[in-house]
Amino acid sequence: MVLSYIDVLLSRRTVGDRVAIIGAGGIGFDVAEFLSQSGEPTSLDVGSFCQEWGIDPAYAHRGGLAGSGPHERPSPRKIYLLQRKTSKLGGGLGKTTGWIHRLSLRNRGVEMLAGVSYEKIDSQGLHITIAGEPRLLAVDNVVSCAGQLPCRELEGPLRAAGLSVHLIGGADKATELDAKRAIRQGTLLAINI
Repeated sequence: MVLSYIDVLLSRRTVGDRVAIIGAGGIGFDVAEFLSQSGEPTSLDVGSFCQEWGIDPAYAHRGGLAGSGPHERPSPRKIYLLQRKTSKLGGGLGKTTGWIHRLSLRNRGVEMLAGVSYEKIDSQGLHITIAGEPRLLAVDNVVSCAGQLPCRELEGPLRAAGLSVHLIGGADKATELDAKRAIRQGTLLAINI
Protein backbone atom coordinates (compact mmCIF):
# COMPACT_ATOMS: atom_id res chain seq x y z
CA MET A 1 0.00 0.00 0.00
CA VAL A 2 1.29 3.45 -0.94
CA LEU A 3 1.04 6.18 1.71
CA SER A 4 2.02 9.83 1.74
CA TYR A 5 4.15 11.26 4.51
CA ILE A 6 1.02 13.09 5.72
CA ASP A 7 -0.77 9.73 6.08
CA VAL A 8 2.08 8.55 8.29
CA LEU A 9 2.90 11.62 10.38
CA LEU A 10 -0.45 13.37 10.69
CA SER A 11 -3.09 10.69 10.16
CA ARG A 12 -1.00 8.01 11.93
CA ARG A 13 -1.91 5.34 9.37
CA THR A 14 -0.66 1.84 10.18
CA VAL A 15 2.69 1.09 8.56
CA GLY A 16 4.03 -2.44 8.08
CA ASP A 17 7.32 -3.98 9.17
CA ARG A 18 9.05 -3.42 5.82
CA VAL A 19 8.94 0.08 4.37
CA ALA A 20 10.40 1.91 1.37
CA ILE A 21 10.56 5.70 1.64
CA ILE A 22 10.72 7.53 -1.69
CA GLY A 23 12.52 10.85 -1.29
CA ALA A 24 15.56 11.44 0.90
CA GLY A 25 15.17 15.14 1.60
CA GLY A 26 14.27 16.58 4.98
CA ILE A 27 10.79 15.05 5.00
CA GLY A 28 12.10 11.62 3.99
CA PHE A 29 14.68 11.71 6.78
CA ASP A 30 12.03 12.81 9.30
CA VAL A 31 9.72 9.97 8.25
CA ALA A 32 12.59 7.46 8.45
CA GLU A 33 13.49 8.75 11.91
CA PHE A 34 9.85 8.50 13.02
CA LEU A 35 9.34 4.98 11.65
CA SER A 36 12.69 3.68 12.96
CA GLN A 37 11.94 4.61 16.58
CA SER A 38 11.22 1.79 18.97
CA GLY A 39 9.16 3.30 21.74
CA GLU A 40 9.43 6.91 22.84
CA PRO A 41 11.98 9.04 20.98
CA THR A 42 15.21 9.30 22.95
CA SER A 43 15.28 13.02 22.22
CA LEU A 44 12.43 13.46 24.72
CA ASP A 45 14.38 12.01 27.66
CA VAL A 46 17.85 13.26 28.65
CA GLY A 47 18.94 9.94 30.16
CA SER A 48 17.85 7.93 27.13
CA PHE A 49 19.48 10.43 24.77
CA CYS A 50 22.78 10.26 26.66
CA GLN A 51 22.69 6.47 26.65
CA GLU A 52 21.93 6.24 22.92
CA TRP A 53 24.76 8.60 21.96
CA GLY A 54 27.29 7.42 24.57
CA ILE A 55 27.36 10.62 26.60
CA ASP A 56 28.51 10.54 30.23
CA PRO A 57 26.54 13.30 32.00
CA ALA A 58 28.68 12.86 35.14
CA TYR A 59 31.87 13.52 33.13
CA ALA A 60 33.53 10.51 34.78
CA HIS A 61 35.25 9.67 31.50
CA ARG A 62 37.44 11.75 29.25
CA GLY A 63 35.53 14.07 26.91
CA GLY A 64 32.21 13.31 28.59
CA LEU A 65 31.97 10.04 26.67
CA ALA A 66 30.52 6.98 28.38
CA GLY A 67 33.05 4.20 28.82
CA SER A 68 30.59 1.69 27.39
CA GLY A 69 30.07 3.77 24.24
CA PRO A 70 26.76 4.44 22.51
CA HIS A 71 23.86 2.03 22.85
CA GLU A 72 22.16 1.78 19.50
CA ARG A 73 18.46 1.05 19.41
CA PRO A 74 17.69 -1.02 16.31
CA SER A 75 14.64 -0.16 14.27
CA PRO A 76 11.57 -2.35 14.71
CA ARG A 77 11.18 -2.14 10.91
CA LYS A 78 13.27 -2.82 7.83
CA ILE A 79 13.45 0.60 6.18
CA TYR A 80 14.82 1.65 2.79
CA LEU A 81 15.40 5.37 2.21
CA LEU A 82 15.59 6.05 -1.54
CA GLN A 83 16.44 8.92 -3.85
CA ARG A 84 16.82 9.35 -7.61
CA LYS A 85 19.86 11.60 -7.35
CA THR A 86 23.24 9.86 -7.21
CA SER A 87 24.56 12.30 -4.62
CA LYS A 88 24.90 11.58 -0.90
CA LEU A 89 21.58 11.07 0.85
CA GLY A 90 20.79 13.95 3.16
CA GLY A 91 23.24 16.22 1.36
CA GLY A 92 20.73 19.07 1.56
CA LEU A 93 20.10 18.69 5.30
CA GLY A 94 21.45 21.22 7.80
CA LYS A 95 25.21 21.68 7.65
CA THR A 96 25.65 21.16 11.38
CA THR A 97 23.07 18.41 11.91
CA GLY A 98 22.88 16.44 8.65
CA TRP A 99 25.59 14.02 9.79
CA ILE A 100 23.61 13.29 12.97
CA HIS A 101 20.50 12.32 11.01
CA ARG A 102 22.50 10.08 8.65
CA LEU A 103 24.35 8.42 11.55
CA SER A 104 21.16 7.93 13.57
CA LEU A 105 19.45 6.15 10.68
CA ARG A 106 22.55 4.12 9.81
CA ASN A 107 22.79 3.00 13.46
CA ARG A 108 19.18 1.80 13.26
CA GLY A 109 19.90 -0.25 10.15
CA VAL A 110 18.10 1.98 7.64
CA GLU A 111 19.38 1.11 4.15
CA MET A 112 20.04 4.31 2.17
CA LEU A 113 20.10 3.97 -1.62
CA ALA A 114 20.95 6.66 -4.19
CA GLY A 115 20.62 6.65 -7.98
CA VAL A 116 17.33 4.75 -7.85
CA SER A 117 14.94 4.40 -10.79
CA TYR A 118 11.43 3.43 -9.72
CA GLU A 119 9.93 0.80 -12.02
CA LYS A 120 6.66 -0.40 -10.47
CA ILE A 121 4.81 -1.31 -7.31
CA ASP A 122 2.93 -4.60 -7.15
CA SER A 123 1.96 -7.30 -4.65
CA GLN A 124 5.63 -8.35 -4.36
CA GLY A 125 6.79 -4.88 -3.36
CA LEU A 126 8.69 -2.01 -4.99
CA HIS A 127 10.66 -2.79 -8.13
CA ILE A 128 13.67 -0.50 -8.63
CA THR A 129 16.81 -0.29 -10.74
CA ILE A 130 20.18 0.90 -9.44
CA ALA A 131 23.13 1.25 -11.84
CA GLY A 132 21.30 -0.86 -14.41
CA GLU A 133 20.64 -3.70 -11.96
CA PRO A 134 16.99 -4.54 -11.20
CA ARG A 135 16.12 -5.08 -7.57
CA LEU A 136 12.96 -5.96 -5.71
CA LEU A 137 12.33 -4.44 -2.29
CA ALA A 138 9.80 -6.76 -0.63
CA VAL A 139 7.99 -4.10 1.39
CA ASP A 140 4.57 -3.80 2.97
CA ASN A 141 4.34 -0.06 2.38
CA VAL A 142 5.83 2.62 0.16
CA VAL A 143 5.80 6.09 1.71
CA SER A 144 6.05 9.02 -0.71
CA CYS A 145 8.09 11.95 0.55
CA ALA A 146 8.75 13.42 -2.90
CA GLY A 147 7.13 15.91 -5.20
CA GLN A 148 5.81 18.42 -2.68
CA LEU A 149 3.99 21.37 -4.20
CA PRO A 150 3.61 24.81 -2.64
CA CYS A 151 0.30 25.37 -0.85
CA ARG A 152 -1.05 28.60 -2.30
CA GLU A 153 -4.80 28.11 -1.95
CA LEU A 154 -5.23 31.45 -0.14
CA GLU A 155 -3.14 33.52 -2.55
CA GLY A 156 -5.81 33.93 -5.26
CA PRO A 157 -8.72 34.89 -3.00
CA LEU A 158 -6.54 37.32 -1.02
CA ARG A 159 -5.24 39.02 -4.16
CA ALA A 160 -8.80 39.11 -5.56
CA ALA A 161 -9.86 40.90 -2.38
CA GLY A 162 -7.18 43.53 -3.08
CA LEU A 163 -4.85 42.43 -0.30
CA SER A 164 -1.08 42.33 -0.52
CA VAL A 165 0.29 38.77 -0.50
CA HIS A 166 3.85 37.64 0.23
CA LEU A 167 4.93 34.04 -0.33
CA ILE A 168 7.70 32.66 1.89
CA GLY A 169 8.99 29.25 2.92
CA GLY A 170 7.15 26.26 1.50
CA ALA A 171 4.45 28.48 -0.02
CA ASP A 172 7.18 30.10 -2.12
CA LYS A 173 9.17 26.98 -2.99
CA ALA A 174 8.15 23.57 -1.66
CA THR A 175 10.97 21.53 -3.19
CA GLU A 176 13.87 20.96 -0.81
CA LEU A 177 12.08 22.58 2.13
CA ASP A 178 14.61 24.71 3.94
CA ALA A 179 13.89 26.19 7.37
CA LYS A 180 16.91 28.51 7.18
CA ARG A 181 15.66 29.98 3.89
CA ALA A 182 12.11 30.32 5.23
CA ILE A 183 13.30 32.10 8.39
CA ARG A 184 15.47 34.44 6.30
CA GLN A 185 12.55 35.21 3.97
CA GLY A 186 10.25 35.88 6.93
CA THR A 187 12.81 38.10 8.65
CA LEU A 188 13.49 40.15 5.52
CA LEU A 189 9.76 40.51 4.88
CA ALA A 190 9.17 41.67 8.46
CA ILE A 191 11.97 44.24 8.13
CA ASN A 192 10.50 45.57 4.88
CA ILE A 193 6.95 45.76 6.20
